[in-house]
Amino acid sequence: MDIERGIRVAVDTGKVILGSNKSIQAIKLGNGELVVMAANAPKNLKEDVEVYSKLSEMPVYVFDGSSVDLGSICGKPFTVSVLVVQEPGDSNILELKE
Repeated sequence: MDIERGIRVAVDTGKVILGSNKSIQAIKLGNGELVVMAANAPKNLKEDVEVYSKLSEMPVYVFDGSSVDLGSICGKPFTVSVLVVQEPGDSNILELKE
């Protein structure tokens, strides 16, 4: 599976939350299917995401790239450290859950 393409299609056709504050809020509420986190996300953010995702039983995928890479894959002119896939749309991104 092409992970980068899966993320881009999910952003374009599905429902995805970008940004650490809104993502952590969604994780706490259990509003999502999958969390994608950049490999260079700040340590405190990684810890928060890991703790809350365990509590809400939401899988976390660590993207093998920087937040700049993740932002450009999402088609955004800014860095993206964390995103939550709520609805995959036409993407097969949820295959990462297995």
